[in-house]
Amino acid sequence: MHEWIDKASLGIEVLAVAVIVISVILGSVRFLIQMLRHEAHSYRAFKDMIGRALLLALEFLVAADVIRTVALDLTPRNIYMLGVLVLIRTFLSWSVVVEIEGHWPWHSGPGPETK
Repeated sequence: MHEWIDKASLGIEVLAVAVIVISVILGSVRFLIQMLRHEAHSYRAFKDMIGRALLLALEFLVAADVIRTVALDLTPRNIYMLGVLVLIRTFLSWSVVVEIEGHWPWHSGPGPETK
């Protein structure tokens, strides 16, 4: 059982990396096509796609860490390290949301810079 849980956690981490890599590749191709067509807001669409991919990947990484810590190595030190990782990734997620949407996640509307 220990081995399966470890493999599941690793698989989720690989999925997070795949989400980022695939999004960067597809987003770059889409961005280049839009630039060649002189479409408006092509950079904004690229930035949004990459930002959303990063948010999804961060969620997957947190899930993998929770699975690994809770199911495999439930020690006070590992719980502390999990808490620190979740705090850091939460801050990164909030930063990406602010960059994409122009406001804090807990606000309902756009901030000073509207789309």
